[in-house]
Amino acid sequence: MEIILLKNVTNLGGLGDRVKVRGGYGRNYLIPKGFAVPATPENIKAFEERRAELERAAAEALAAAHTRKSQFEGRRLTIARKAGEEGRLFGSVGAADIAEAAREMGLELAKSEVRLPQGVFRSLGEYEVRLHLHPEVDVDIMIDIVPAS
Repeated sequence: MEIILLKNVTNLGGLGDRVKVRGGYGRNYLIPKGFAVPATPENIKAFEERRAELERAAAEALAAAHTRKSQFEGRRLTIARKAGEEGRLFGSVGAADIAEAAREMGLELAKSEVRLPQGVFRSLGEYEVRLHLHPEVDVDIMIDIVPAS
């Protein structure tokens, strides 16, 4: 299936690229989520007419992501949790907890933007966490998990 990308898609292409993908991936994910449209002659013509508008919107989204990145740079988030004698948490600290701690500091962060490749944290300590704010913008922040008093 050939499609036209309306947004940058990681490992696939950028705005306006015509790419071939498997039918199910295009029909069930890319098209319903608004990432692409089928590459029919009508859609190609309509895309070329809207190209400037879509490129401007993509540039604005990238600029907003860079602004958000500057808000997170150099920040440390502190999360207090109950822990046992050896520093093991009663429960864990995951993406939702990190997003909530950022919101409490007045920063806008969605749970889906937090990347935890090794999984949730289960002990007290200092951890580095990557935030994926845009397909082209990532930022690393430090998380301190401290015992609750």
